[in-house]
Parts: sequence; C-alpha cells; structure tokens
Amino acid sequence: HLLGLIACESGKNMIAVDLITRALDLKPDYAEAHSNLGNALRNLGRSVDALASYEKALTINPHYAEALNNQGLVFQDIGKLDEALTSYQKAVAIKPNLFAAHNNLGIVLKRLGKLEDAVTSYQKAIAFKPGLPEIHNNLGNVLQKLGKLDDAVSSYHKAIVLKPDYADAY
Repeated sequence: HLLGLIACESGKNMIAVDLITRALDLKPDYAEAHSNLGNALRNLGRSVDALASYEKALTINPHYAEALNNQGLVFQDIGKLDEALTSYQKAVAIKPNLFAAHNNLGIVLKRLGKLEDAVTSYQKAIAFKPGLPEIHNNLGNVLQKLGKLDDAVSSYHKAIVLKPDYADAY
C-alpha cells in the first residue's frame, strides 16, 4: 500500500493501481488503501472506478472524511456538483478541521452561485491552514464577485506574500 502511495505521489499511477490492488488482495477491508486506489484511478481519468473505490472505503468506514473529500473531487470532475456538495458537507461534519474539504466545498458553492457560503468555507479552510496561497486566492475570487474589492485585494495580497510568483493572484 505504501509503495503504491509513493508511486501515486510520483505520478506513476498505473504502478500505484497495481501495488495498491495487491495490498487489497491481502487485506480487502483496508479503507485507506481503497481510498488511495481511488486517488490513483482518478489521476488516470477513471472516474467510475475511482468512485467505486471510495464507496468501498466508505462502506468499510462510513466516517472516513478524507474518502468523502476525494469522492467529492470526482463528483466535481464529472459535473455532479450536488453530489460533490453532499460529500464535502459530510466530510467537514465528520472532520471539521479538514481544510481541503472546506476549500473544495467553497469551490463547489461558488460554482453553484452560493457566494456567501463559499466565503465562509474558504475562511474556515484558512483558519485551519493559513499558509496555502490557493485558498487565499480562491477567497479573493469570491469576494471580488461579491463586489467586496478591498477584501478581495487583501486576500490576493496574502496569496502573493505566501507565493511571490503566484500569477493568478496578481
């Protein structure tokens, strides 16, 4: 499993699928391995298979917030925003400090036109992980859409301070 995780993080997703599948042959009730298999499959563009892996992980551990977050990413990829929204909401309900799920929730809320709710999600993500410029940039984008230009500039500035070469924030 861990070798497969390293392969996935190295961009060798076919190898990751093979290694994690071998781990699951030995321990089929390993929720984390199912979720990581889903990540490798998602990276390969195999959305249906990725969703099946996340479902297996969640069947084994229904309170696995990271698997719910990952599931939301696939739903988002395939345009099922309501399903993504539900996955992210469940993830943050289970694990309120999961900053990635708050950020992803903000992205979906923005796409659904729920801008004030998106601001709240981004602010929660920043509270848990203030050092990620992408979240500050995402917040700035929503604040700009809301016409809160001074606040948007402040968010973009924070993103640039954290990542001076961040073209999107400029």
